Formats: sequence, structure tokens, C-alpha cells
Amino acid sequence: MNLAEWIDHNAGLTPDKAAIRFPGRDLSYAVLAALIDRFAAALSSGGVKRGDCVAYLGYNSPEMLALLFACARIGTLFMPLNWRLAAPEHRQMLEDCPPSVLFVEPPFIAQMTEGNPSGTETYRPALGGIMLVAMGPAQEGWVGCDDFLARTAGHAPRDPGVDAQAPLLICYTSGSTGKPKGVLLTQDALLWNAANSADMHDLSASDRILTTLPLFHVGGLNNQTTPALAAGCTVVLHPKFDVDATFDAIEREHITLTVLVPAQLDMMMSHPRWETADLSSLRSITTGSTIVPERLIHAVHSRGVPLIQVYGSTETCPIAVYLKVQDAERKAGSAGKPARHCRLRIADDLGKDVPQGTTGEILIQGHNVMAGYWNAPEATAAVLQNGWFHTGDMGHLDAEGYLYVDGRRKEMIISGGENIYPAEIENVLLESPDIAEASVVGRADARWGEIVVAVVAPKDGRSLSAEQVLKLLDGRIARFKHPKEVVFVGQLPKTALGKIRKDDVRRMVAHEATA
Repeated sequence: MNLAEWIDHNAGLTPDKAAIRFPGRDLSYAVLAALIDRFAAALSSGGVKRGDCVAYLGYNSPEMLALLFACARIGTLFMPLNWRLAAPEHRQMLEDCPPSVLFVEPPFIAQMTEGNPSGTETYRPALGGIMLVAMGPAQEGWVGCDDFLARTAGHAPRDPGVDAQAPLLICYTSGSTGKPKGVLLTQDALLWNAANSADMHDLSASDRILTTLPLFHVGGLNNQTTPALAAGCTVVLHPKFDVDATFDAIEREHITLTVLVPAQLDMMMSHPRWETADLSSLRSITTGSTIVPERLIHAVHSRGVPLIQVYGSTETCPIAVYLKVQDAERKAGSAGKPARHCRLRIADDLGKDVPQGTTGEILIQGHNVMAGYWNAPEATAAVLQNGWFHTGDMGHLDAEGYLYVDGRRKEMIISGGENIYPAEIENVLLESPDIAEASVVGRADARWGEIVVAVVAPKDGRSLSAEQVLKLLDGRIARFKHPKEVVFVGQLPKTALGKIRKDDVRRMVAHEATA
């Protein structure tokens, strides 16, 4: 089985039902299935074969999803590129896993040809004859997408060698600590992830999904979007996130499920429409990817919508742990219990399980876990051990077996011999109505080994002193965990999903100390 069969199956059952609703056009399941077949046939006719790679750079679009399923049909890798990155960062990824074909939307074609006066040959010397396809009219050195699709009139050949274990998706980590790693996910991983999502969301074909997160992240692609297409839902797809467009879609399209990360929720809550928007169609909002302040949880619940958390990573496709609607308020702040098709352990440095309530490393096992890192056997061996994925995240279980994430192992601060987890401090700071963003990091210190430093971005129009920030922690956090310094900034460096780049914050703090 390959994942394109999901779409073929739904096209057979409900050919006229909208699979994807996109600004300006709708694609029924029958039309989506035909588009997938055209892409698969054109790729095959162009010499793309099993094991090759196809890359895509652009905003969310139906074509991007069709390419993913076309790659599933013919057994090739699909590599979605982060459009927020610069040309040198894209080059690093494309040279690590050279694609046979690179599809690029018009806004990013100039970036692909950056630094080359001819505007056509930037990547070819390094990648050896890559075919460049413009998602629009042909340009010099580029094939237009319509021309590419017209190169074949037949159907994609069926390859019996393509099965559930065939690699399908390669997503690169942010690379904040050095060279980015390509996470390799099989078709089987996406299949089991879809099963986990179906259980988490009680997904049915009647659901209407809103996708505003970028599909170049597994969170946007696989938390709900691919599981929804597997279940026969309608996916309302936006090119990128816009607050008004999100409110409009929820109200007009009667959206039942969506994923909104904390940064998006903050933007929506700051908008005048938040208090009056009709959210009655929503069965739940899923959130995650970073710390979820309890003030956000309570604010969403106050609008009558359950906010459920998901925990995972690119390496877990991403769904590994989640809350369900019935636990949303009772266990606010928890990441939930292991996904239906996953196992969870909390282990010490020796790999032994720790007692309930004790912090240890979060280990995940399941068919949704990555096959490994592309061309990085040592990095793979370091995190995949005895069938368990070592996440590098630290957490603990409560008496009922619910997971609470305490922070990253590498983010742990050791000050005066005491272990301090930044997330515990950040959670308290983010409850303040005066603080927009907060990040806690360690800085080298001759006496203590490390000291705790809080980097705080006040909300617009608010002013704070270091004393006021520290007072927020009084009686909430042990004194030895209190920051020794508070640094104020306008905003913190973040990824496309609004996750704070800790390494950049550490560099900022180190620079402040040097200055």
C-alpha cells in the first residue's frame, strides 16, 4: 500500500466531495486524485525513480499536497523546504539530499537564483543537473508547471516495490546548533501518525479542518492535514496564517478542528474579533510545539472551546503524546498520555525508568518514529537506542500517568550543583499580562558554574523593571531557581512555528555579558 491510495479510496466513495478548499478554487477528491496521478506520471516520465528526491519551495497549496502523494505513489522522497530560510540555508539542505526535481513558487524563484547574474544556474553545478520547475509560467532556465504536467498523457506506472516501509518524507530540523539534520519518515510512519491523530481528535469524514500552519513542518502537515485527507474530511487550506482570514474561515466554513500554536493564539486573542467571533462550530483547537502558558489555555476555554495539547517532534511525525477533549480542562498544562499507537518512558541517564513525579528524559517508541537522520548514522545511533527514540526532552509523569514537559535536556541549567529547568520559570513569567515573551537560559559563571538569566519581551505599551519580573516568582519558584539577571528585549528570535530559538537567546545573553 502507498498513501496515495487514501485519496483514490475517497475519490471512489465521495468523488464530488471537496477534499481541499483553497482561496479561489476547490478540489474534489476526484480532482485531487487526478492531479496526484498527473504529477506521478510526469515525474516518472521525467526519469524520477524510486529512491530519488523531489523538493518543493513555496507557500501552502493543493499542488504541494498533491506532490507529496505523487511521491508516495512512485516511491520517491518528498522534501518540503522552509520558505522563511535564506538561500545559503536552502543550498545546505539541497546539497545534503540532492533532488531530481525542484518545484518553486514564483515569489521564491529569485532566491533560488541568488548570487548568479544569469539567474538560472545557481544550484546545478552542485547538484548535477537538477530540473527546475516554476509553479506558474515558464521562465528562462525553468520549466512551467503546466508544461511539466503536459509531458505525459498516461498514468503513473505501479511499482510493486513501493510499500509501507518506503521512505517518503524528509524534513530538516532548524539547524540552530549547527548543520541541519534531515529526518527521514516512511509511509508507514505517516500511516500510524494518521491513526494516532484520528484517535486524538475523534476524526470522522464529517469534520472540516482548517490548516494555517506551514506544510513544510510536520506539525502543519501531519497533525491534522494528512490524517484528515485519509479520513475523507474537507481541508480548508490557507497559503499562510492571517488572523482575519482565520476568523473568517472558522465562521464561514464551520470549521470543526484546527491547529494553532501559542504564537497564533496570542495574535488572535489580541485582535478585536476574539471576544465576538462565532467559534461554536469548533470541537477543539489543538496546540503545542512549545510551552503553552496556562493563561492561553484558560482564555480559549472561556470561549467554550476545548484546547488540547499534543507533544512530539519532527522525529515522531509528530504525534507521540496528547490530551483528549475530556481531559482538556482537568489536566490543563499537561501534554497528555501516550498516543494510541505509541509507548512512553521517563528514564534517567542510565536508561532506567524513574519513579512517578521524578524528572527524566522522555523516550518514545512507535511505528510513527523516524527511520533515522539522512546520511547521519552516528547522529541516528545517538537517539535511536534499543527501539526507543531519545527525545532530549525532560519530563515527569503525575499519579495518573499524564506527561508534563519540564524542558530540554540541553537547556537544563546547573547552578551551584542544582538542576534547574527553564520551562518551570518561563511558565510562571508568561502568566503575567505585562509579558509577551520570555526565555530563560544559563550563562557561565565562575562561582556558580552557571547563573539563571531571564530574557523578557514586555507587551506593547507596558514597562517592567527587573524587580517586578523577579517578584512574579516569589512564593512560586524556589529561591535558588530565581534568575540572577533580567534582560529586556523587543522580541525574541523564533522559528516559523513561533518556537523560541534558545541558542540565539544564549548568544544574546553571552554578548550582553561581554559588552
